[in-house]
Formats: sequence, structure tokens, C-alpha cells
Amino acid sequence: MPYDRPPLSKKVLTATALTKDVDPSLEADFAALDVDFRPGTEAVSLDAAGRAVVTADGPVPYDALMIATGASPIRLPGPGRQRFLRTYDDALALRETLKPGARLAIVGAGWIGAELATAAAAAGCEVTVAEAAKTPLAAVFGPEFGPAFASWYAEAGVTLRAGVGVSSVEDGGLLLDSGERVDADVVVTAVGVRPVTGWLAGSGLELDPERGGAVAVDEGLRGSLPGVYAAGDCASFPSGLFGARLRVEHWDVALHAPEVAAANILGGSQAYDPVPYFWSEQFGRMVQYVGHHGPGDRLVWRGDPGEPKWSACWVTPGSTEGAGVLAALLTVGKPKDMVQSRRLIGSRATVDAGRLSDPAVPVKEAALTSNLGV
Repeated sequence: MPYDRPPLSKKVLTATALTKDVDPSLEADFAALDVDFRPGTEAVSLDAAGRAVVTADGPVPYDALMIATGASPIRLPGPGRQRFLRTYDDALALRETLKPGARLAIVGAGWIGAELATAAAAAGCEVTVAEAAKTPLAAVFGPEFGPAFASWYAEAGVTLRAGVGVSSVEDGGLLLDSGERVDADVVVTAVGVRPVTGWLAGSGLELDPERGGAVAVDEGLRGSLPGVYAAGDCASFPSGLFGARLRVEHWDVALHAPEVAAANILGGSQAYDPVPYFWSEQFGRMVQYVGHHGPGDRLVWRGDPGEPKWSACWVTPGSTEGAGVLAALLTVGKPKDMVQSRRLIGSRATVDAGRLSDPAVPVKEAALTSNLGV
């Protein structure tokens, strides 16, 4: 059933009383919209020639098809039980295990791993996080942020085992590549997801192998076959803002991409070219990231990452010394930086890197272009 997913890792695990924020009982909503809702009906294949989705219960014909199958978590090898934090039921089951003294092993120090570690540590669990990279979120932000991120785990009393992979999930814990064992009552795997597109094999619909086999759509979220659209975790789209094809797994995409797809299904000509945005609540901090940066972008610090509040920016170098286009920003506890950066990034504004590096200067005042409305 559809529901608002972010509260699963940010609220359900820690709230003293569950709310309706993630209530999956939405049959009445579908009925009010006159939607033929068929829970439990799985798509088996796509009959493109017959314009029908093939299910175990028979074909479902379409004039337009919206593919929003999302993604499924990556499983690790091994005979032991591994849990995930992906669904409402996952969150409820994990909530019951977060008891004082319980030993929890988390594989992956990414967004979900950090948020789960935060909740578990607050509940009095003995938490160990195993991360193959040398620092948390290294693949996303680079090693420069390692000392700051790692210190958050230490402050919360969470054991971080970075720079070592997991060989196997065993009964009662993890077997690391080093041969060491991490004993645990509960193991949660949080090492990423893959688009749920296997059912599209052989359909002729173009998939994107570089992004996990996501459905490759154009700027209007149209697939390569007539009448087929896709959005969310299962789709990759071309970004004119950043000159790259993106697959973004964030809540913001799930909120806004369907609006564009729906408009185009109804005959519109809208383009989807967002400034990606993501937030995480971990270890008593609000972490926000906006934009998209690449390996050639210059990192510009706005403050000391050892302090409670700071930001970091990525600037695409320009033809003028010390200036460039603002591509992305990561901020800890400074929401104004995020709001102003989002507008500058969306306008491809040129900024003065020197002024941008001064945390006393508002981000918008580092812009060298005008009429940005910030």
C-alpha cells in the first residue's frame, strides 16, 4: 500500500505512539477517485505489442502505462536472517527489537544506516555499524567528511567498523572480510537498493544498465515505448541543469515527478528537471543536501565540520578565477543555507567562491548574477 515513507526511519522507530502519518489503509482514498485498485496483483511482464501488463490474474490493457515499481533492497550473502528498513511492516518489526541491551548490527553507514543507528542507540541497544568504505557516506561526499561523520557515531556510543566489508550474514551476527565476527541479536542490511524492473525484461523498453537497470525516460518521463511512463526509484531521467542522467531515490522525486508524468499522460508537454533535495535526521542533527555534484567540482567549506553547525558547497569551475556555478550544498543545522542554495542552483547562478566560504556571508550574497529572487 502507498504511504509516506520518510517517517519509517525518522519517526516510527522512536515515537512513543504511532500516528497516521504512515497509515497504509488507503482503500477509501482510491475508491473516492474511482480507481480500480488491485492490491497483491504482481506484474509478471509487459506485452508492448498488445499494450497490456501481464499479471498472474491475466492481462491488464492500457492506453497509458505509469511504471512506479520503486526499488528493492540489496541482500547480502549468508544463511543468517537479515532485516531491512524499507516498508511499514519492516519498521514495526524493528521497533519491537530496539530494547535496552539488544545487540544490533547494521551493514552500511549511509542515510538509513545512520538513522537506524540513531534510534537504536537512543533505545539503549548495543549498536555496531559495518561500512565497507573507509568513512561513512564516502561514496556520496568523499573522504574529506569522514572525521566529522565518524565522530557522530562515537558520540552516540555506536561502534563504527569502517573500511571492512561483510563476507556473510551468519546466524547470530556478521562475518567480516577480515575473518572477524560481529555478534548480534538482529542484523539489518542497509547497503542500497536496485530498481524493480526485472519484469520488463524482453519487453523492448529501454533500461539504463549504468543505473541498476532503471527505466530510461526522457525529460517528460516518457519511456522508449508508446504510452509508457516511469517515475521514482525505478526511473532515470536526463537533467538539463546538471548535464547528466540521474536516478534519484529521494522522497522529493516521489512527490513531484508523478505530477509531471500525469500532466503529460493527459496531453501536456511538461519537463522534469529538478534540483534534487534530501534530508536526514541523525545523531541529533538535521542534515540536508541539495543539488548534484560531480568529481570535477570544487569543494568549498562554509564553517568548521567539527562544530555543531556548518555547510559545504560544490562549485563547478568557470572561466573566471575564484568563481563558478553553484552545483550542490550539504548543510548540518543551517537550513537557510539550503533554501538559498536551492534557488541559486536552480538558476545555475555563478558565485564567488571566496565569499561563499565565509559562513558570515549569506549564500545568496555570494552570487555574482542578479535577479535570482533569493
